[in-house]
Amino acid sequence: MLTHTRSEIALASGLAWTAGYVDAVGFLHLGGYFVSFMTGNSTRAGASVADLSLSGFLQAFGLIAAFFLGVVAASSLRRILHRHRRPAISSVSAAVLGAAWASTAVPGAEWMLAPALAGSMGLLNAVFERGGEVSIGITYMTGTLVKLGQKVTAALFGERGNGWHRYLLLWSALTLGSLCGGAGYLLLGLTALGPAIVALTAAAAASWGHPGHLHS
Repeated sequence: MLTHTRSEIALASGLAWTAGYVDAVGFLHLGGYFVSFMTGNSTRAGASVADLSLSGFLQAFGLIAAFFLGVVAASSLRRILHRHRRPAISSVSAAVLGAAWASTAVPGAEWMLAPALAGSMGLLNAVFERGGEVSIGITYMTGTLVKLGQKVTAALFGERGNGWHRYLLLWSALTLGSLCGGAGYLLLGLTALGPAIVALTAAAAASWGHPGHLHS
């Protein structure tokens, strides 16, 4: 994260807020399954097998598969496009999230909601990619918290300018997004997905205007 500009960190934090927001909405609506945190779903899938719950396993594994396909789709876009990669991926993520929301209004299409939510979040993880590797994880914070702990420890021992605040900002953005998403769902139900779609659309516009958007 230290090699990224401040505007890139701001964009990443906005996307992390959105990921936390959508994950909270999905978690509450799906009864405890995640749409952006696949470690949790992997644990639930294993626990469901141990509990002999086929439906629980299929629910968790289906979300993992949809998230994975979202990552593949975004990585494919990065290879195909030579310009405007970040805005393209953010726009597709917004479109898939919009389709998830729209599916709830179409009789018989409700099954699309969960995989579309997970696919949209999978797409976001390829927004920041360098040399074929993710340079900033958007929807998962375990590594970010480990880095934060390491950087804070280094600062306590006298190291300055190690960028610990960047990791704190990213984690805080996702956590705040989760709080907003949970409150939004309790107040509005799935209508609460509207602000997340707006946020992704705004992220696409912001990344289009960034100097590094052409080839990053």
